[in-house]
Amino acid sequence: MKLIQDLKGKTAVVTGGAGFVPSHLVDRLLADGLRVVALDNFVTGHARNIEHLGDNPAFDFIEHDVSEPFDVKGPVDFVFHMASPASPIDYVQIPVETLKAGSYASHNALDLALKKKATYLVASTSEVYGDPEIHPQREEYWGNVNSIGVRSCYDEAKRYAEAATMAYHRAHGLDTKIVRIFNTYGPRMRLDDGRVVPAFIGQALRGEPMTIFGDGSQTRSFCYVSDLVDGIWRLARSNYNLPVNCGNPNEMSMRQFAEAIAKFFGTELRIDPKPLPPDDPKVRKPDISRAKEILGWEPVVSFDTGIRETIEYFRDFVPVA
Repeated sequence: MKLIQDLKGKTAVVTGGAGFVPSHLVDRLLADGLRVVALDNFVTGHARNIEHLGDNPAFDFIEHDVSEPFDVKGPVDFVFHMASPASPIDYVQIPVETLKAGSYASHNALDLALKKKATYLVASTSEVYGDPEIHPQREEYWGNVNSIGVRSCYDEAKRYAEAATMAYHRAHGLDTKIVRIFNTYGPRMRLDDGRVVPAFIGQALRGEPMTIFGDGSQTRSFCYVSDLVDGIWRLARSNYNLPVNCGNPNEMSMRQFAEAIAKFFGTELRIDPKPLPPDDPKVRKPDISRAKEILGWEPVVSFDTGIRETIEYFRDFVPVA
């Protein structure tokens, strides 16, 4: 598929722009010559993720909760709706805000794209598949989600965001994209966000045992953030409108991941076992055949390289034991 290449004079709006993945997307868009307007209310994002852009004349920042209506002056060519809490700790602490990010904020971002006649891309998630009954997960799978569980505020918000996106596409002819993001890691993750990568690295830096839930046999596949951003940007410039998985299909168990982190630090693996949380998916691995075929995309950053970069980032935030 031929991607849009003429980017001169284009403007992109990125909601949640001070967050982990969105801030890396902002960097990529600016590097490719776009003007970028980012919005964030810093509920889970952080100013340090975009502070290096303060003097960039092509970058504008608006502090705003995008679950409330908003507008952007001038023409807009792309709207990336990336704003949402995205960690297990967030689901428990701010479930209502999480629901609003997928519902009210989706409509506000969609309305902006419609008004500006812009291409719209929503950051969905592998969590729409729930605790999957098929493996690996392909886009045609409808999922196995507990609509009233502790994770439902995130899972169902993202499923609603997908439904809203397709409704605007069908009812208004809006050019829309849906990317289903699988486990992603890299610099700018929050150390305390409850996800396994910062949790294990933080514990290793502090010399603590690594917390493994259940027997550690549950699996995840980890995609480095620059690979994910490349997939998102390719999808935004394509003419494909149905969901596309973006993630790394190299799957490992939580115990294998803990062993890999211990190996990087040259230490013996010590485990702090905990009960498996409710509705925690037992397996997670993307089928990326669609991304390969349509976008010519697949991950290129090795696990060793990505983890090394991520560990170095966290060294500035954790006193080494």
